[in-house]
Amino acid sequence: MNKKQYSIEIGGKTLSAEFNDLADQTNGSVIVRYGETALLATACMGGLKDGDFFPLTVDFEERFYATGKILGSRFMRREGRPSTDAILSGRIVDRTIRPLFNQRMRNEVQVIVTTLAIGQDDPDVVAVIASSLALGVSDIPWNGPASAVRIAKNSEWLINPDYKVREDLGVSLEMVACGKDGMINMIEVASKEVSESTLNEALKLSSTEIEKIQAWQSKIVAEIGKPKAEVAIKEPTPGTKELFDKEISPKMEKFIFSKVPGHAKISEINGEWATLFKEKMPEGDTMMAQEVFEEAVNDLLHDGAIDGNKRADGRGMDDVRPLFAQAGGISSILHGSGIFYRGGTHIMSTLTLGSPGDAQVVEGLSLTENKRFMHHYNFPPFSTGETGRVGGTNRRMIGHGALAEKALVPVIPEKDKFPYTIRLVSEAFASNGSTSMGSVCGSTLALMDGGVPIKAPVAGIASGLMMRKAKKSTVGKPEGKISESSPRDPMSSSELEYKVLTDIQGPEDHHGDMDFKVAGTRNGITAVQMDVKVGGIPLKILSEAFEKAKAARFKILDVIENEIAAPRAKISVNAPEILVIRIKPEQIGLVIGSGGKTINEIRDVTGVEDITIEDDGAIFITGKNETAQKAKEIIIGMTREYMPGEKFDGEVTRLMDFGAFVKIGANAEGLVHVSEIAPFRVERVTTYLKEGDKVPVVVKEVDDKGRINLSIKGANPDFFTKKEETPMVKKPFTKRY
Repeated sequence: MNKKQYSIEIGGKTLSAEFNDLADQTNGSVIVRYGETALLATACMGGLKDGDFFPLTVDFEERFYATGKILGSRFMRREGRPSTDAILSGRIVDRTIRPLFNQRMRNEVQVIVTTLAIGQDDPDVVAVIASSLALGVSDIPWNGPASAVRIAKNSEWLINPDYKVREDLGVSLEMVACGKDGMINMIEVASKEVSESTLNEALKLSSTEIEKIQAWQSKIVAEIGKPKAEVAIKEPTPGTKELFDKEISPKMEKFIFSKVPGHAKISEINGEWATLFKEKMPEGDTMMAQEVFEEAVNDLLHDGAIDGNKRADGRGMDDVRPLFAQAGGISSILHGSGIFYRGGTHIMSTLTLGSPGDAQVVEGLSLTENKRFMHHYNFPPFSTGETGRVGGTNRRMIGHGALAEKALVPVIPEKDKFPYTIRLVSEAFASNGSTSMGSVCGSTLALMDGGVPIKAPVAGIASGLMMRKAKKSTVGKPEGKISESSPRDPMSSSELEYKVLTDIQGPEDHHGDMDFKVAGTRNGITAVQMDVKVGGIPLKILSEAFEKAKAARFKILDVIENEIAAPRAKISVNAPEILVIRIKPEQIGLVIGSGGKTINEIRDVTGVEDITIEDDGAIFITGKNETAQKAKEIIIGMTREYMPGEKFDGEVTRLMDFGAFVKIGANAEGLVHVSEIAPFRVERVTTYLKEGDKVPVVVKEVDDKGRINLSIKGANPDFFTKKEETPMVKKPFTKRY
């Protein structure tokens, strides 16, 4: 095997890259190791593909062997469909590398990241660096490298802490940032209501670490990288641009800035252009004609925002579209619901509460956990007025659902305070910009409508960006301008002009340079996600976007709190009741019984929905219509430890010559010796007691075997009045041979 290795220290650990001939049929490949985690990244380029977009595919392939364990089910011991973690890791890679390709390329490119070994270090950051190196040393045209780092904060800043460290320290902030050349092009943040200034500090630290990795990657690519291949970039049919400029371009502005939300007016002029092109140039390339149109829309939206503070729907740069919030009102069957409108984006979120046993068991390569809080997101084709496949999920739905879930996790009550399993589902019924942030708002309404005692309402907003290289003219320069010390991709200029747009709608999302989603409470930020269509965004712009997002978030929270100021005092009558009791861990076997016999009998007798017993002795009983209370009483009776001096009203269950057994709990009885029935001599037990009698008793003692001795006379010496009795005659003893 031929191989060459490079390494660098990042976060106190060695990051190494090994280039060998293991996958030598690819355009580029590399094995990257960090700690005990090792990934193989490969990059391949195929031929031209018909279509109107760049055909890039990123796959993140998990392998069970990477854990050193045989995983899967009893009946399926090999890998199946990608896990949620694999999908999210693949999306991080895709969102980082995609903007650095020429989007007019039509050669298929596929990047595959395969897990070879999984230690305690997360594979997502390693996957970005590995993919960058595989592309960088290949002959595939790509404007990299790009690097990634994970930053976390507890009492101090941590660089690339593994998941065990983050769990043990309970970090308040976790950020994955990717970028190049002092700019950021991908962000993922999960935080516990942290401030904008803290996130800006994290971005600065991220950028510093990214540049170290960038320098290392650039050295490797310069040393062993292949010359980049020349690929054909399609051009419009001759005469297309001239026809567009003459017939369509003069009409464009009134359609682009029509003050009508969404794509309707843009689609109208686009349809006129398509008809004209087909008529005038029937043999021409219609896809490239569409690109001419898209570029014209892109330029108009950028110039309008930067030069004239103009937006397609007529709003100001910081204006939030009309808001509407409704808590409940769908059906009493639902445990909670919320409807949220932000302009043309309409979300319905629903809440379902279940028992602890309803938690989702997640078996990942790194961690196995029981998820008691879930948020799922659906995006049906009718939400954009289109037809399409219905059923199942896709990567976008998984990603948007995970983002909203991440935003809400910090306000979900702890299990000991609210033991329910919580499932939220957000339905994007109409889409015109950032349904994921709309889902955060709708889910907050559903949680409060359902009586979940969340710590604070959460809202989210998406900001956008129009950025271009500075024009040479000094007349009427826009106020949003930033100077850089060196030229930046993709602008190729040391001076950039820009405008940050609050609450982006469809055309601004499609043609803008940034989708910057920020969610949080009034106290701070809980989640951030950023995607870009350019090489990267300067930190100064991101800092400005944070402040604009904060102001918009507060406006949305005003609307939510005006609809429902706090969680309802009680959960829905249709939600199950959960009662919590605690027993000693050594009593767990008693409650479960042999083969689960006892606990199943309790379920059958009471009709309770679920009984969940945890290793520390916590028991969660879920039921409706007092079934949970009945089961609770049975378990308390089974596991109660009786103490001398405790008094009860018991029921006589059995009579013996030497006394009577009296039931004092669901599964507890004790012996009343004949001498403890009354303060006088009792000859026959049957003279005073019969089965089914209710009698007062007091616990005299509990012996070392757990047997309970009771006394009636000790509880009430006047309970019985002396009766005339014939002395018992002892039977003569007969010796048998």
